[in-house]
Amino acid sequence: MRILLNIIWLIFGGLWLALGYFAAGLICCILIITIPFGIASFRIGIYALWPFGKTTVDKPTAGTMSLIGNVIWILVAGIWLALGHIATALAMAITIIGIPLAVANLKMIPISLMPLGKEIVPVDARPSYM
Repeated sequence: MRILLNIIWLIFGGLWLALGYFAAGLICCILIITIPFGIASFRIGIYALWPFGKTTVDKPTAGTMSLIGNVIWILVAGIWLALGHIATALAMAITIIGIPLAVANLKMIPISLMPLGKEIVPVDARPSYM
């Protein structure tokens, strides 16, 4: 079922969302100081291509620098990427088949706003304390 949902996701919005993340990543990699933002954007872009079967968890080593970086990210790219997820979720929620895809889009909004300090893992590899 995950493969079918991922294929439908890819066709009806995942590719465009991933391209948005990749564009943000390229822009962030222009300056040396923003390369961590670019790497995070590429990581989430790959997640946006094939999201079913994966989840996000907090990194235990994330600290104050991740928080500061996330505030900068929200102002620079996070708002625009989150709005892309909202728009895509609204478009997908029009049909009954698209409702699970819309829910997945809404679940991706927190990581699009605050990607630093998060890790994308397979659902089966999620820590037991979650």
